[in-house]
Amino acid sequence: MVFVLKALMIFFSLPFLKACLEKAKSWQESTQNRNHKPCLSLCCLKNMPSFPQPGEVTICEINRDLITADELSDDAAKETYGKVLGIIFSPVPFQSENLLSALSSEQGADQRKSGLLWAALQAVSTGSLRHFFHPIDVKLLQDVDFHVLDWHQHKHILAFISGQHQVTIRDYEDSEGGSPCVLINDSQKDVRSLSWRPNGGRALAVACKGGICIWAASFPGNTASVRSGVTLGTLSRGSGTKWTLVDVLLSPEHEQITALSWSPNGKYLASASFESSSFIIWDVAQGVGTPIRRGLGGISLLRWSPSGDYFFSAKFDGTFYLWETNTWTSEPWSSTNGFVMGAAWDPDGSRILIAFSESSTLGSIHFATRPPSLDAHLIPVELSDIQSLTGSRGIDKIAWDASGERLALSYRDGNDLYRGLIAIYDVRRSPLISASLVGFIRGPGNDPKPIAFSFHDKFKQGPLLSVCWSSGFCCTYPLIFRSHVLP
Repeated sequence: MVFVLKALMIFFSLPFLKACLEKAKSWQESTQNRNHKPCLSLCCLKNMPSFPQPGEVTICEINRDLITADELSDDAAKETYGKVLGIIFSPVPFQSENLLSALSSEQGADQRKSGLLWAALQAVSTGSLRHFFHPIDVKLLQDVDFHVLDWHQHKHILAFISGQHQVTIRDYEDSEGGSPCVLINDSQKDVRSLSWRPNGGRALAVACKGGICIWAASFPGNTASVRSGVTLGTLSRGSGTKWTLVDVLLSPEHEQITALSWSPNGKYLASASFESSSFIIWDVAQGVGTPIRRGLGGISLLRWSPSGDYFFSAKFDGTFYLWETNTWTSEPWSSTNGFVMGAAWDPDGSRILIAFSESSTLGSIHFATRPPSLDAHLIPVELSDIQSLTGSRGIDKIAWDASGERLALSYRDGNDLYRGLIAIYDVRRSPLISASLVGFIRGPGNDPKPIAFSFHDKFKQGPLLSVCWSSGFCCTYPLIFRSHVLP
């Protein structure tokens, strides 16, 4: 009975939607006396600095104003956020040739521009995915939110997938200003996802064909320990910190690993593939994995909650599961709004935002009681005029910063004015989650489109958003709005 009610709730029935909207409206009206800005109309938005005109590039946010410049440069950053933060996050260029080589000549120009995701689609479309989908449904892969870039939790170190078989690491704490490091190894083929290990020093997990590569930083007099039988990693170029391939966790069926998620303490690593209906929980220190299976069909994404009490898994067939991690008991949910293409936990792990492939409305799952209870409710989160304003067909990807105050999302298609932008929302979480539009971010280059983006979880001076653009730049945007940071 509980499952039936949850399934009905996710259909966003009209009476339930109206009730939730009335609650949200009442709360929004009560916050206006606290200088909470209302949602922006189309006419108003075009006349505000937070809308980047074609040809401009976004630099940062200062108090709900998204600052732009005529061109991408460190000088613009120094004149804006550099004076406040005392650090400049220079863009990291990367070559797209390695990605384009994975594409067939039959694909059109629009497909080639989308870079990494289309490369992933082409590379995996000949695999065993066809056993789970009809041929036309292989196109679903282009909508998957592969975790392409990730910030180290406690360091200003950014890692992102920069080629079919390689990962680039940019250390902004390198006092010598060394060039970015590029990680390659014969064991690391068809890279699809990556994630820094929490509380694990400088250790990075990279999902690839057949398993997971674990890299670790090596320092003079403190070389990273390598598991027996693992070939040492190589560094193709770059100065500064040296990186060693210390372990390779082999998947049982040699699948293409596409999803990773660490437990908050860094002891366990969850991995999954679109080719398998099971995900694996790895005890990384022992190199031992335990498969867990629910339902049929390939898995699209995994998300461990910040508290570690809950775990979220989603499949391409529209089903998803909430797990409690004490006994690994799960509760199934289902959707008529397509499959889950993005999910993000709030800071305390009591709620999770979900984006669906066929909806322009987010879902927010609220746990009704404390762990390990799986009693939860789904509440729709309306996004201010996102569909009418941009003309988009729906949400593409989402990222929620660890403070819970900023939400970034990209959307599919859109009209000429808004195509390829990232929308930034100011989020309030009490009593219900609500979001008001701050503005849009435009990337560098000709007709840039966001391939992937992610927030720094522990940047003390406010949300820090990094974006890999189809134009070949990985850019970082400080979102500054806290009074104690500003002069």
